[in-house]
Amino acid sequence: MSALLLALIAFACIFGGALLGLCIHSYLPDHHLSENGRDIVKLGAGLIATLAALVLGLLVSSAKSSLDSINSELTQDSAKVIVLDRALAAYGPETKEIRDLLRLRVESAIKRIWPEVETGNVTLETPEAARGLEAIQEKLRELRPGNSSQHQLQSQALQIVADLAQSRWLVIEQTQTALPPLFLVILIIWLSMLFACFGLLSPINATVVVVLLMCALSVSTAIFLINEMNTPATGLIKVSSAPLRNALDHLGK
Repeated sequence: MSALLLALIAFACIFGGALLGLCIHSYLPDHHLSENGRDIVKLGAGLIATLAALVLGLLVSSAKSSLDSINSELTQDSAKVIVLDRALAAYGPETKEIRDLLRLRVESAIKRIWPEVETGNVTLETPEAARGLEAIQEKLRELRPGNSSQHQLQSQALQIVADLAQSRWLVIEQTQTALPPLFLVILIIWLSMLFACFGLLSPINATVVVVLLMCALSVSTAIFLINEMNTPATGLIKVSSAPLRNALDHLGK
């Protein structure tokens, strides 16, 4: 389910809960909304609001940390790509084919993860990406160092490629972590109950409806942001392409 669709469902449930509370308020006998009754409703609403706020804060923090972690991994990988290219350049002209292949792989990764036209099928895990790193490793192993300096550069290059492969799979595994559906369902139920309490305690007029509408929209936006940040390869909130593009500008020089 897309983040936008989930946010719309959450908004419908939450604002629906508020409208339900307003409807119940208009039909309840006055003694049900006495001062003591209102106090109990306020206590219940406060409890639910505290639980919902804690969960929302936890989810936002977790999703933001996941996004930052993948951004950090891509930044480090971009730096490693530049170091790898410089090591190959220092090795000698016989690594030109490997450097060209490295540049091709980086260009392919940029086009795959950040396409000019969003297709909705963006993914970090493709056979092409795996074969690209394996091809670079094979060609590095085929090099025949003529001296100790070249042997050291070959070992360094192989280590960097191995680190890139490990980092790639780490990023892929991190992006596979999805929010448990039951977790979101319970959160939406809590928020719907909370807004029902708000509606129950509110008079029925246009100002109240607009305020409840804006509050429901704000909470739904928070759920949208959580789901967007939890899928950093797609959607409106994505990992930045700047580190890889900057690395691409340095390759082959």
